[in-house]
Amino acid sequence: MSRRFELTDAEWEQIKPFLPATEPRRGGRWRDHRQVLNGILFRTRTGVPWRDLPERYGPWRTVYKRFRRWEADGTWHRIEAHLIGTQDTDLHTQIDSTAIRAHQHAAGAWKRGHRNRTHDAPRGSAAPGEA
Repeated sequence: MSRRFELTDAEWEQIKPFLPATEPRRGGRWRDHRQVLNGILFRTRTGVPWRDLPERYGPWRTVYKRFRRWEADGTWHRIEAHLIGTQDTDLHTQIDSTAIRAHQHAAGAWKRGHRNRTHDAPRGSAAPGEA
């Protein structure tokens, strides 16, 4: 059963050839790449802190270190280049729905009982309530 933020078998087969060998040059056995990759995807899609990764992805430090290592050695770049080459759409197009709240005074709100003059109020005329 595939979970919401985890790779399907077809997606995994497409990405697997671009990942480094699972036999490290030194040290012990590496945790499964697919499990770690699913942890990275979960973290980037949900925005949770690394320390709050669910246990099913393994130790959060392992997932974080593998993410950083793959960034440094170009693994992410190779995967992205492959995926862009196989898609019909432009993956560099992004939609940003960020909402930034303005301070109430920046929006022309009343200040200390007086309203700021707006661009359509002629100079020298009093703002409402200043007569």
